[in-house]
Amino acid sequence: MTPPELAQVDVPVSRLRAPDSLQHLVRTDAEDRIRHTYGRGYRDLVRGFYGDFSAAPDAVAHPEDEQDVRRLLDWCDESQVAVVPYGGGTSVVGGVECRAPAHRAVLSLDLAALNRVKEVDSLSRQALIQAGAFGPDLEAQLKSHGLTLRHFPQSFEHSTLGGWVATRAGGHFATLYTHIDDLVASVRMLSPTGSFETRALPGSGAGPSPDRLAIGSEGALGIITEATMRVRPRPTFKAQASVHFKEFEAAVQAAREVVQSGLHPTNCRLLDAREAALNMVTQDGSSVLIIAFESADHPLEPWLQRAIEIGRGCGGIVQGQPSYVRPGQDTSPRAGSAESWKSSFVDAPYLQSVMVSLGVMADTFETACTWTDFPKLHAGIVQDVRAAMKAVSGRGMLTCRFTHVYPDGPAPYYTFIAPARSGSELSMWQEIKAAASEALLAHGGTITHHHAVGRVHRPWYERQVPQPFLHALRATKKSLDPNAILNPGVLIDPLG
Repeated sequence: MTPPELAQVDVPVSRLRAPDSLQHLVRTDAEDRIRHTYGRGYRDLVRGFYGDFSAAPDAVAHPEDEQDVRRLLDWCDESQVAVVPYGGGTSVVGGVECRAPAHRAVLSLDLAALNRVKEVDSLSRQALIQAGAFGPDLEAQLKSHGLTLRHFPQSFEHSTLGGWVATRAGGHFATLYTHIDDLVASVRMLSPTGSFETRALPGSGAGPSPDRLAIGSEGALGIITEATMRVRPRPTFKAQASVHFKEFEAAVQAAREVVQSGLHPTNCRLLDAREAALNMVTQDGSSVLIIAFESADHPLEPWLQRAIEIGRGCGGIVQGQPSYVRPGQDTSPRAGSAESWKSSFVDAPYLQSVMVSLGVMADTFETACTWTDFPKLHAGIVQDVRAAMKAVSGRGMLTCRFTHVYPDGPAPYYTFIAPARSGSELSMWQEIKAAASEALLAHGGTITHHHAVGRVHRPWYERQVPQPFLHALRATKKSLDPNAILNPGVLIDPLG
């Protein structure tokens, strides 16, 4: 399959004309609308390859500051125009796609110009950062202060701070500081009815947390314009090792004992044998536990050695020599399981388009569950997803890794790869995705650990959360967004 040239793609005629005072911020050209139509999920790529951009927004707005965002929101609210925050466009759950039949038109809102680190409080280790800042730009600005956010999701290069906060993104740390939630000190968000701003405090017991209303809101309650984030000194001490296991169950036990030990490794990634082989980490049928520590304060040898002892106690074998880096030493990548995995992890999103072009269906889903529930959840997923792949494609491959681990349970992340029939890719994908989602809920997992809800996960999200909570969330949307213009269809529907 070969994707069409940009000039060959048709988009519906725009239904939107901005008022004169806003025209310099709003574009309706085909290219900008095409580039803001979809996210980066498998079904998004397939529709792109087929040249189907029927869901293109009517226009794309590029505000230059928060005042512009306010004026755009006011106009859209008065004109019954749906507003979809775009972030970096890396959503894999339909978070940026919006057809909004009940609205006059759809406006995609791109905050890329709001990309500054506005203030840095080195004493309190906080930084006020605009929501449109992309990962590399954000880190480059913090680096001049000797600081880092240390939040590196797989989409790091192409996603924004506002997107991370709005979708409760998962980042670099496999333990302790795993979600963006842990790094948010305060949030500023604009809704049609006014500004929503929380206070930057280290902790507060003053009722339900208002930060939690904004974090994970996915653009349904307001437009996040900036956030005060908890930052830290850039690490100068590093230590890592890879422990190989003949049996996956032994590797799972080791991961659990490490995370329950209180060592708090930065990285504690478990790859099953298929995941390790697929990413060229090892071809000997072993499951691999990659353990790493980082610090800006102290050497890490005792921490890594204790983690290695735990791995060996569960039957693991350390491959190669543990790696230690101290201030002033060479920190360039070194050969080994950890670097092989890191390289594959970074390359994976780029390879997905290649897989689509070759007629291969490749996608992922993730969850979290307790350690007690993991064996039955894993067995159920393997059984149900393999059966779905066989029924749909005749065959397929399923791999598993732990992206994050907690004292009470892991966050398993699955990849499925299967042949796809030309013209039937989306229906085939939907059947396998539905089988995986049903298995997650049936066996005690969450429908999503860090990929957000969007439109794809909504049917299962609504079954997972308490119904009174959904009713309260809809009432909140009615209060903040009475005309339901904010990302309609994502996360929740408004009250009637």
